[in-house]
Amino acid sequence: MQLQVARIGKPHGIRGEVTVQVLTDAPEDRFAPGAVLTVEPAGKGPLTVLSARWNKDILLLGFEEVEDRNGAEELRGAKLFIDTEEADEDDDAEGWYEHELVGLKAKVGNDVVGTVTALRTLTVQDLLIVEDTKGQEILVPFVEAIVPEVNTEDGYVLLTPPDGLFELNLPDTGKDGR
Repeated sequence: MQLQVARIGKPHGIRGEVTVQVLTDAPEDRFAPGAVLTVEPAGKGPLTVLSARWNKDILLLGFEEVEDRNGAEELRGAKLFIDTEEADEDDDAEGWYEHELVGLKAKVGNDVVGTVTALRTLTVQDLLIVEDTKGQEILVPFVEAIVPEVNTEDGYVLLTPPDGLFELNLPDTGKDGR
């Protein structure tokens, strides 16, 4: 399966470098010189990373296939992907991609309380988005203390939520609690 790792922004300079919006937690691994990236739209790739460097908080990439600013301009807006099988070989740490989590049943003990609909990756911590059995969206901190088990083979995540977590995001029902 293809996993998006970046989106190309505007050209930088006259030698074909581009700015990229990084969508991976391991840019040093994903954009190492020699890495081959799949491109969408397909007519613009694949691209082979020639150089990767940071300019303040912006990652600049150069590609073997792009020699000048005009070529870089043609890439604006293109999406860069890697194959997740290759990514899994590179990753030593335990982790999951969103496509592996979406659709898993959310369980508290033996009770199914909802279904995982998304993973929101944030700076401080990630959040699982769980739709409960009433169709309400619940934001669950994706930390080991609250999500001690992810079992993709059996299709569930085990939750140990603190009191009130499932009520925290619900709309107010009024002063009388109804």
